[in-house]
Amino acid sequence: MASQRTIEIWVGVFVAAGLAALMVLALQIAGLTELRQPPGYQVTAYFDNVGGLREKAPVNMAGVRVGRVETIELDTESYQARVVLRIDERYNRIPNDTAAAIYTAGLLGEQYVGLEAGWDDEPLAAGGRIGDTQSAVVLERIIGQFLTGMGD
Repeated sequence: MASQRTIEIWVGVFVAAGLAALMVLALQIAGLTELRQPPGYQVTAYFDNVGGLREKAPVNMAGVRVGRVETIELDTESYQARVVLRIDERYNRIPNDTAAAIYTAGLLGEQYVGLEAGWDDEPLAAGGRIGDTQSAVVLERIIGQFLTGMGD
């Protein structure tokens, strides 16, 4: 009888460990948590509209993830969205005149920030600002413009 009880306890422990591992894996894949934050530097970009962009969204350059969106907040002076990007330390030679745009990936509409390198020899420094930005495309606005154009 005692061995039956021991087996039940061990099965319970393995089931709990398996569920915990699946939870951690799901959070990692979804990008909601990182076990460690890679060293990097912050840069700021201002957008008129960020659409559905969220914190922790990827920052890509040429299809390669080079960082993550750290914070998104409203700048009360310019009334634009102030987006702080954390760029991984190994990508410390990004040109100063780099442009940033908000794109949509996949059918589910996950948004990310895409960087397009400029030609400046001076690198984008920690605390720097990306001046050339393109806001998110809002589907409702495009449909509204299309319908308004058809009415004329």
